[in-house]
Amino acid sequence: MASKDYIQQNQDKFIEELLELLRIPSVSADPKFKEDVLKAAAYVKDSLVEAGADKVEICPTPGYPVVYGEKIIDPALPTVLVYGHYDVQPADPYELWDSAPFEPVIKKTDLHPDGAIFARGSADDKGQFFMHVKAFEAMMAEGELTCNVKFMIEGEEEVGSDNLANFIKENKEKLQADVVLISDTSMLSLETPSVTVGLRGLAYMQVEVTGPNRDLHSGTYGGAVANPINILCKMIAQLQDEDRRITVPGFYDKVEELSAVYRKKLNEAPFDLNDYKRKLDIKEVEGEAGFTTLERTGIRPTLDVNGIWGGYIGEGAKTVLPSKAYAKISMRLVPNQDHHEISELFQKHFESLAPDSVKVKVTPHHGGKPAVVPTSSVGYKAAEEAVSEVFGKKAIPTREGGSVPITSLFQEELKLDPILLGFGLDTDAIHSPNEHYGVRNYLLGIETIAAFFKNFRKLSEK
Repeated sequence: MASKDYIQQNQDKFIEELLELLRIPSVSADPKFKEDVLKAAAYVKDSLVEAGADKVEICPTPGYPVVYGEKIIDPALPTVLVYGHYDVQPADPYELWDSAPFEPVIKKTDLHPDGAIFARGSADDKGQFFMHVKAFEAMMAEGELTCNVKFMIEGEEEVGSDNLANFIKENKEKLQADVVLISDTSMLSLETPSVTVGLRGLAYMQVEVTGPNRDLHSGTYGGAVANPINILCKMIAQLQDEDRRITVPGFYDKVEELSAVYRKKLNEAPFDLNDYKRKLDIKEVEGEAGFTTLERTGIRPTLDVNGIWGGYIGEGAKTVLPSKAYAKISMRLVPNQDHHEISELFQKHFESLAPDSVKVKVTPHHGGKPAVVPTSSVGYKAAEEAVSEVFGKKAIPTREGGSVPITSLFQEELKLDPILLGFGLDTDAIHSPNEHYGVRNYLLGIETIAAFFKNFRKLSEK
């Protein structure tokens, strides 16, 4: 396969080009990085042009733009729509990084003896979507592009993709395709490759608890006036019971209850609980009673506090009774749960937990629907064959705990089931300090994507 040779011959170039993209701090959540987000969009456009795409354009939205490009070699052939995102999570807290988050370095690790790229966005999702650009380049260079291809790379995934639904609705004809290919997920390991067939949804909230109209002296007022931080902690504690079940009334009403046969099959995936705990440096796991770790992270809904603050947190002491306390809370959802409905249920319940001594404000941020894709489709079978060809092993279908809200949008608006062909690992520290992505994962991903195109064309013609 000539494109495989091209990938091997150009691997240093492919790595350096990814490092250039990673040096751009395209943090969509923080307005101070606005120009950098736009710079990343321009880099993606230039990369698509250089790889051989036609009609490459930066499409404006009310937020950050979508980069679109295509190569139509024959309208009669199948078309693959590639989705990814060039925006990244904030790198805070910077002090916990071993190297600067936007100055990528390659370091060898026990898990990555060939090296891993340490940088914000290396695995989520710059390193993964850029594999598609490089696979496309390789196929174009060697005359092996077997399908038409369209690229839709957005800049707002990390803040909820608020403008993407309208973009898709307004551009349905432009985005017409036979399959959607996404690399924004992980696999079990390079030794045990897998393809994700299910993702959880998301409902994300910010809560604010207000007590007195100003910060007070804790000696003068402590014990007589409500402390919002104390109360917020008590309210959060009441959101789950002793079995770690979420106490929001109606929360589980539409949760999909999977059969014992399905759960047994899910748990057949290779998983070492002791190794899992060792890697996280924890003595024991915790979660909803009656379910395994794989079930808790794949098929069950959750509620987690993502951040909590208030009062004085600077150096030294300040005896303050704070006026306000805040928390960010996310809920991962499973099929049949609607994030709008869950947000309303949460708000009503959380407000009911507050005593009369405080006022409560709940602000929904963003959310997304869960998605499950069939393993019987031509797209999944093409991914399965591509993985077998490159890794020498059949891929295991898995459900992943994270959320990619765009998946359900593709299903609803374009009537396409996305193929979630990710090459990250659960140890990549995405959304955390020291995020990294294996060099071998990156290069094998490029090779597998090229194999996907070949197999999708072959299977589509049967």
